[in-house]
Amino acid sequence: MSSLSERDRTLLEQFDAGRPAALARAVSIVENHRPGFDELLARLQSRIGRGRRIGITGPPGAGKSTLTTHLAAAYRREGLRVGIVAVDPTSPFTGGALLGDRIRMEAIALDPGVFIRSMATRGSLGGLAAATREVSDVLDAFGLDRILIETVGVGQSELDIARTADSSLVVLVPESGDSIQTLKAGLMEIADLFAVNKADRPGADRLRNEIELMLGLRNGATLKNVPAHHGVELRRPMTKEEQFAMNPGRAARAAAKASDPEHWTPPVLRTVAAQGEGIDELLGALDRHFNYLERSGTLVERRRNRLRDRVVDVVEDRVRRRLWRDPDTTRWLDEQMPALEAGATNPFAVADALLARSGDLLTRSNE
Repeated sequence: MSSLSERDRTLLEQFDAGRPAALARAVSIVENHRPGFDELLARLQSRIGRGRRIGITGPPGAGKSTLTTHLAAAYRREGLRVGIVAVDPTSPFTGGALLGDRIRMEAIALDPGVFIRSMATRGSLGGLAAATREVSDVLDAFGLDRILIETVGVGQSELDIARTADSSLVVLVPESGDSIQTLKAGLMEIADLFAVNKADRPGADRLRNEIELMLGLRNGATLKNVPAHHGVELRRPMTKEEQFAMNPGRAARAAAKASDPEHWTPPVLRTVAAQGEGIDELLGALDRHFNYLERSGTLVERRRNRLRDRVVDVVEDRVRRRLWRDPDTTRWLDEQMPALEAGATNPFAVADALLARSGDLLTRSNE
């Protein structure tokens, strides 16, 4: 690996000294993949793993930014330093972040213990910018205690947030539309916690009950005591286990409050972010989830998978660049077009042949 330039060494010295300007410069270098970004990340790798990463996602207008602001302020009152990565849609004209979360987070924007970075999705699926994990690594290495990653939108590809955060919080609101349809969009799989925001509006309790019902139905353990057909003895009161079995939503709510070292049931919390209501309960639930991650060994597993995914991403990026920036490769591919168009071969055979002839290109040590 090449040595750092004099400029980058100076940057690292200032970074080590805890200067915010150095953090901002390092984030810019990494986010935009400027020359030397990989060497910088390599030097920071040994410092990564101290900060907790909390992903916050949900439909537009759910109040994610307001909730993030209150969470950051609460962490600051505990004396913790906070980093916020706000992933916004990309402007079709400038390529920059469109919404400007720094404006919506003005209450904490001037706090020296809070670092806010708005990032554009730039076409990345899942609402996460391509460099979000790398930027989070920089914030972690700087020594920030909590890293809040707020993503844009909701969709099946939102599963990407589960690869980035230790804890994933899904924020929903009563007027999200068809709540059941919303929950089908991959959210049940990624959510470690749910927040029904704007809970003072009509339909909030119904949404909460529907989420808990789906959690109970998904969790086979809550239904293990369901009596067989005609198996309920009506002459005696049902046991607590039988009552839970007959009411999966109630069972899910009880399981979310229990301290089970082997299993986590996502709690469904009520918040009114505009009024700061429910923040303490949310903080407590996040702490309980992190404790569960540590006790169960899930934290180690999640972070190991994150490192594995990072290696895969780097390999795919470097293979892609080595192949398609090589003029001989593109020339060879162009030569295969007549046979492809005539149906004499197929894309799979051409791809196999391309890989077979590119062995030296893929394994060389220098790009």
